[in-house]
Amino acid sequence: SVQEHLLELSGRNVEDAAVVVIDNATGNVLAYVGSSGKLSAAGDVDGVTAQRQAGSTLKPFLYELALEQRLLTAASILDDSPLNLTTPSGLYIPQNYDKDFKGPVSLRVALASSLNVPAVRTLALVGLEPFHNRLRDVGLDSLTQSAQFYGYSLALGSGEVTLLSLSNAYRTLANGGVLKPVRFRPGEAVEKARRVMDARASFIVADILADPNARALTFGLENPLAVSTWAAVKTGTSKDMRDNWCVGFTGRYTVGVWVGNYSGASMWDVSGITGAAPIWRDIVHYLHQNRGSSS
Repeated sequence: SVQEHLLELSGRNVEDAAVVVIDNATGNVLAYVGSSGKLSAAGDVDGVTAQRQAGSTLKPFLYELALEQRLLTAASILDDSPLNLTTPSGLYIPQNYDKDFKGPVSLRVALASSLNVPAVRTLALVGLEPFHNRLRDVGLDSLTQSAQFYGYSLALGSGEVTLLSLSNAYRTLANGGVLKPVRFRPGEAVEKARRVMDARASFIVADILADPNARALTFGLENPLAVSTWAAVKTGTSKDMRDNWCVGFTGRYTVGVWVGNYSGASMWDVSGITGAAPIWRDIVHYLHQNRGSSS
Protein backbone atom coordinates (compact mmCIF):
# COMPACT_ATOMS: atom_id res chain seq x y z
CA SER A 1 0.00 0.00 0.00
CA VAL A 2 2.85 2.40 0.83
CA GLN A 3 4.58 1.84 -2.48
CA GLU A 4 1.35 1.89 -4.50
CA HIS A 5 0.16 5.22 -3.12
CA LEU A 6 3.56 6.88 -3.27
CA LEU A 7 3.76 5.94 -6.93
CA GLU A 8 0.35 7.56 -7.41
CA LEU A 9 1.86 10.75 -5.95
CA SER A 10 4.83 10.76 -8.33
CA GLY A 11 5.50 14.29 -9.48
CA ARG A 12 4.45 15.71 -6.08
CA ASN A 13 7.95 15.57 -4.52
CA VAL A 14 7.19 12.84 -1.97
CA GLU A 15 9.14 9.62 -1.57
CA ASP A 16 8.92 8.42 2.04
CA ALA A 17 6.28 6.85 4.26
CA ALA A 18 5.99 4.77 7.41
CA VAL A 19 3.24 2.66 8.98
CA VAL A 20 2.59 1.06 12.35
CA VAL A 21 -0.35 -1.17 13.38
CA ILE A 22 -1.01 -1.92 17.07
CA ASP A 23 -3.47 -4.32 18.69
CA ASN A 24 -5.53 -2.17 21.06
CA ALA A 25 -5.92 -4.78 23.78
CA THR A 26 -2.48 -6.36 23.93
CA GLY A 27 -0.26 -3.60 22.59
CA ASN A 28 1.34 -6.06 20.19
CA VAL A 29 2.88 -4.26 17.21
CA LEU A 30 1.42 -6.21 14.28
CA ALA A 31 2.98 -4.23 11.43
CA TYR A 32 6.02 -1.96 11.30
CA VAL A 33 7.00 -0.36 7.98
CA GLY A 34 9.93 2.00 8.50
CA SER A 35 10.38 3.21 4.93
CA SER A 36 9.21 2.97 1.35
CA GLY A 37 12.25 0.91 0.39
CA LYS A 38 13.55 1.43 -3.12
CA LEU A 39 11.33 4.47 -3.66
CA SER A 40 13.32 6.33 -1.02
CA ALA A 41 16.69 8.05 -1.31
CA ALA A 42 17.14 7.28 2.40
CA GLY A 43 15.63 3.82 2.66
CA ASP A 44 17.57 2.94 5.82
CA VAL A 45 15.91 5.68 7.88
CA ASP A 46 13.29 4.38 10.30
CA GLY A 47 10.24 6.57 9.89
CA VAL A 48 8.38 4.90 12.76
CA THR A 49 10.81 6.30 15.35
CA ALA A 50 11.92 9.49 13.55
CA GLN A 51 10.74 12.74 15.15
CA ARG A 52 8.55 14.88 12.89
CA GLN A 53 6.15 17.80 13.41
CA ALA A 54 2.74 16.50 14.45
CA GLY A 55 0.42 18.93 12.67
CA SER A 56 -3.25 18.67 13.61
CA THR A 57 -2.91 15.19 15.13
CA LEU A 58 -2.50 16.70 18.61
CA LYS A 59 -5.92 18.40 18.59
CA PRO A 60 -7.88 15.40 19.98
CA PHE A 61 -5.82 15.53 23.19
CA LEU A 62 -6.42 19.27 23.56
CA TYR A 63 -10.18 18.92 23.25
CA GLU A 64 -10.20 15.85 25.50
CA LEU A 65 -8.55 17.93 28.20
CA ALA A 66 -11.09 20.74 27.78
CA LEU A 67 -13.92 18.20 28.06
CA GLU A 68 -12.30 16.50 31.04
CA GLN A 69 -11.94 19.82 32.85
CA ARG A 70 -15.60 20.60 32.00
CA LEU A 71 -14.59 23.83 30.35
CA LEU A 72 -16.40 22.80 27.17
CA THR A 73 -18.81 20.17 25.88
CA ALA A 74 -19.06 18.61 22.42
CA ALA A 75 -21.91 21.05 21.71
CA SER A 76 -20.07 24.18 22.90
CA ILE A 77 -19.93 26.91 20.26
CA LEU A 78 -16.44 28.04 19.34
CA ASP A 79 -15.55 31.12 17.32
CA ASP A 80 -13.76 30.48 14.04
CA SER A 81 -12.89 34.04 13.13
CA PRO A 82 -9.62 35.99 12.73
CA LEU A 83 -7.48 35.91 15.88
CA ASN A 84 -4.38 37.87 16.92
CA LEU A 85 -2.55 36.69 20.04
CA THR A 86 0.25 38.68 21.64
CA THR A 87 3.23 36.50 22.54
CA PRO A 88 6.78 37.25 23.75
CA SER A 89 8.00 36.85 20.16
CA GLY A 90 5.29 39.01 18.63
CA LEU A 91 1.79 38.55 17.23
CA TYR A 92 0.60 35.00 16.57
CA ILE A 93 -2.07 34.93 13.85
CA PRO A 94 -3.32 31.38 13.21
CA GLN A 95 -4.94 30.53 9.89
CA ASN A 96 -7.13 27.65 8.80
CA TYR A 97 -5.85 25.22 6.19
CA ASP A 98 -8.11 26.70 3.49
CA LYS A 99 -7.40 30.31 4.59
CA ASP A 100 -11.13 30.71 5.29
CA PHE A 101 -13.15 31.19 8.48
CA LYS A 102 -16.39 29.37 9.27
CA GLY A 103 -17.81 31.58 12.01
CA PRO A 104 -19.55 29.96 15.02
CA VAL A 105 -19.06 26.17 15.03
CA SER A 106 -19.57 23.45 17.62
CA LEU A 107 -16.60 21.79 19.26
CA ARG A 108 -17.65 18.60 17.47
CA VAL A 109 -17.33 20.25 14.07
CA ALA A 110 -14.18 22.20 15.01
CA LEU A 111 -12.33 18.99 15.93
CA ALA A 112 -13.66 16.68 13.23
CA SER A 113 -13.16 19.29 10.51
CA SER A 114 -9.75 20.24 11.96
CA LEU A 115 -10.29 23.99 12.21
CA ASN A 116 -7.19 25.75 13.51
CA VAL A 117 -8.47 28.95 15.08
CA PRO A 118 -10.95 27.24 17.46
CA ALA A 119 -8.11 24.92 18.56
CA VAL A 120 -5.89 27.88 19.43
CA ARG A 121 -8.77 29.54 21.31
CA THR A 122 -9.28 26.28 23.21
CA LEU A 123 -5.59 26.14 24.12
CA ALA A 124 -5.84 29.68 25.48
CA LEU A 125 -8.75 28.46 27.62
CA VAL A 126 -7.06 25.25 28.82
CA GLY A 127 -3.59 26.72 29.30
CA LEU A 128 -0.23 25.94 27.73
CA GLU A 129 1.24 24.12 30.73
CA PRO A 130 -1.69 21.74 31.32
CA PHE A 131 -1.85 20.81 27.62
CA HIS A 132 1.91 20.27 27.42
CA ASN A 133 1.74 18.07 30.51
CA ARG A 134 -1.14 16.09 29.04
CA LEU A 135 0.78 15.38 25.84
CA ARG A 136 3.68 14.10 27.91
CA ASP A 137 1.25 12.02 29.99
CA VAL A 138 -0.01 10.18 26.88
CA GLY A 139 3.54 9.18 25.97
CA LEU A 140 4.70 12.00 23.68
CA ASP A 141 7.94 12.36 25.62
CA SER A 142 9.83 13.84 22.66
CA LEU A 143 8.24 17.19 23.61
CA THR A 144 11.19 18.00 25.86
CA GLN A 145 11.08 21.80 25.60
CA SER A 146 8.99 23.94 27.94
CA ALA A 147 5.36 24.73 27.16
CA GLN A 148 6.34 28.36 26.57
CA PHE A 149 8.90 27.28 23.96
CA TYR A 150 6.15 25.80 21.78
CA GLY A 151 3.61 28.49 22.57
CA TYR A 152 0.11 28.55 21.11
CA SER A 153 1.31 26.80 17.96
CA LEU A 154 1.41 23.60 20.02
CA ALA A 155 -2.35 23.35 19.41
CA LEU A 156 -1.53 23.00 15.70
CA GLY A 157 1.24 20.45 16.22
CA SER A 158 4.43 22.50 16.19
CA GLY A 159 6.14 19.93 18.42
CA GLU A 160 7.91 16.85 17.08
CA VAL A 161 6.67 13.34 17.83
CA THR A 162 7.32 9.84 16.53
CA LEU A 163 4.80 7.78 14.62
CA LEU A 164 5.07 5.02 17.22
CA SER A 165 4.42 7.25 20.24
CA LEU A 166 1.63 9.17 18.47
CA SER A 167 -0.10 5.95 17.39
CA ASN A 168 0.09 4.59 20.94
CA ALA A 169 -1.36 7.87 22.25
CA TYR A 170 -4.34 7.34 19.94
CA ARG A 171 -4.53 3.77 21.21
CA THR A 172 -4.87 5.35 24.66
CA LEU A 173 -8.00 7.12 23.43
CA ALA A 174 -9.22 3.78 22.02
CA ASN A 175 -8.70 2.21 25.44
CA GLY A 176 -10.75 4.82 27.27
CA GLY A 177 -7.84 6.93 28.49
CA VAL A 178 -5.64 4.08 29.77
CA LEU A 179 -2.02 4.21 28.57
CA LYS A 180 -0.45 0.83 27.91
CA PRO A 181 3.04 0.28 26.47
CA VAL A 182 3.49 -1.50 23.15
CA ARG A 183 5.04 -4.95 22.77
CA PHE A 184 7.34 -6.04 19.98
CA ARG A 185 7.28 -9.70 21.01
CA PRO A 186 4.24 -11.63 22.31
CA GLY A 187 4.44 -12.02 26.05
CA GLU A 188 7.14 -9.37 26.42
CA ALA A 189 7.13 -7.76 29.86
CA VAL A 190 6.04 -4.12 29.78
CA GLU A 191 5.24 -1.42 32.31
CA LYS A 192 1.87 -1.51 34.02
CA ALA A 193 -1.05 0.28 32.42
CA ARG A 194 -2.09 3.59 33.96
CA ARG A 195 -5.00 5.96 33.47
CA VAL A 196 -3.96 9.29 31.96
CA MET A 197 -7.26 10.60 30.56
CA ASP A 198 -10.87 10.62 31.71
CA ALA A 199 -12.84 7.70 30.25
CA ARG A 200 -15.93 9.81 29.48
CA ALA A 201 -14.01 12.57 27.74
CA SER A 202 -12.01 9.98 25.77
CA PHE A 203 -15.25 8.36 24.62
CA ILE A 204 -16.65 11.70 23.41
CA VAL A 205 -13.47 12.51 21.47
CA ALA A 206 -13.52 9.06 19.83
CA ASP A 207 -17.16 9.58 18.90
CA ILE A 208 -16.33 12.94 17.30
CA LEU A 209 -13.40 11.50 15.34
CA ALA A 210 -15.74 8.80 13.97
CA ASP A 211 -18.45 11.26 12.91
CA PRO A 212 -18.48 11.65 9.09
CA ASN A 213 -21.06 14.46 9.20
CA ALA A 214 -18.96 16.53 11.61
CA ARG A 215 -15.92 16.32 9.34
CA ALA A 216 -17.87 17.09 6.16
CA LEU A 217 -17.37 20.86 6.52
CA THR A 218 -13.70 20.44 5.57
CA PHE A 219 -13.44 17.01 3.97
CA GLY A 220 -16.87 16.36 2.45
CA LEU A 221 -18.67 13.05 2.88
CA GLU A 222 -16.67 11.15 0.27
CA ASN A 223 -13.04 10.91 1.38
CA PRO A 224 -10.47 8.27 2.39
CA LEU A 225 -11.54 8.57 6.04
CA ALA A 226 -14.99 7.17 5.20
CA VAL A 227 -14.15 3.50 5.69
CA SER A 228 -16.51 0.53 5.72
CA THR A 229 -16.27 -0.04 9.48
CA TRP A 230 -16.46 2.08 12.64
CA ALA A 231 -13.24 4.07 12.96
CA ALA A 232 -12.10 7.21 14.79
CA VAL A 233 -9.44 9.00 12.77
CA LYS A 234 -7.54 12.28 12.46
CA THR A 235 -5.27 13.65 9.77
CA GLY A 236 -2.52 16.23 10.13
CA THR A 237 -0.24 18.28 7.91
CA SER A 238 2.79 20.14 9.23
CA LYS A 239 4.08 23.55 8.18
CA ASP A 240 4.98 23.87 4.48
CA MET A 241 3.65 20.34 3.85
CA ARG A 242 6.79 18.68 5.19
CA ASP A 243 4.86 15.91 6.94
CA ASN A 244 1.41 14.46 6.76
CA TRP A 245 -0.26 12.00 9.02
CA CYS A 246 -3.31 9.82 9.35
CA VAL A 247 -3.80 8.11 12.71
CA GLY A 248 -6.92 6.35 13.90
CA PHE A 249 -8.39 3.32 15.57
CA THR A 250 -11.16 0.79 15.21
CA GLY A 251 -12.57 -1.32 18.01
CA ARG A 252 -9.57 -3.64 17.73
CA TYR A 253 -6.63 -1.92 16.02
CA THR A 254 -4.80 1.41 15.93
CA VAL A 255 -3.21 2.33 12.61
CA GLY A 256 -0.74 5.18 12.14
CA VAL A 257 0.64 6.44 8.82
CA TRP A 258 3.21 9.15 8.10
CA VAL A 259 4.07 10.43 4.60
CA GLY A 260 6.76 12.97 3.69
CA ASN A 261 10.45 13.21 2.87
CA TYR A 262 13.23 12.16 5.22
CA SER A 263 15.26 15.04 3.77
CA GLY A 264 12.73 17.49 5.20
CA ALA A 265 11.81 18.78 1.75
CA SER A 266 8.27 20.06 1.31
CA MET A 267 5.76 18.00 -0.64
CA TRP A 268 3.87 19.66 -3.47
CA ASP A 269 0.19 19.98 -2.60
CA VAL A 270 0.03 16.76 -0.56
CA SER A 271 -2.02 16.90 2.66
CA GLY A 272 -2.93 14.27 5.21
CA ILE A 273 -6.16 13.51 3.36
CA THR A 274 -4.37 12.89 0.03
CA GLY A 275 -1.04 11.47 1.22
CA ALA A 276 -1.40 9.38 4.37
CA ALA A 277 -5.17 8.76 4.48
CA PRO A 278 -5.42 6.46 1.42
CA ILE A 279 -2.76 4.17 2.93
CA TRP A 280 -4.57 4.22 6.28
CA ARG A 281 -7.87 3.35 4.56
CA ASP A 282 -6.34 0.39 2.71
CA ILE A 283 -4.92 -1.05 5.93
CA VAL A 284 -8.16 -0.60 7.90
CA HIS A 285 -10.14 -2.31 5.14
CA TYR A 286 -7.63 -5.17 5.06
CA LEU A 287 -7.75 -5.62 8.85
CA HIS A 288 -11.55 -5.71 8.85
CA GLN A 289 -12.27 -7.53 5.60
CA ASN A 290 -13.68 -10.47 7.57
CA ARG A 291 -14.37 -8.74 10.87
CA GLY A 292 -16.44 -5.69 11.71
CA SER A 293 -15.59 -3.07 14.28
CA SER A 294 -17.64 -1.65 17.10
CA SER A 295 -16.91 1.51 19.03
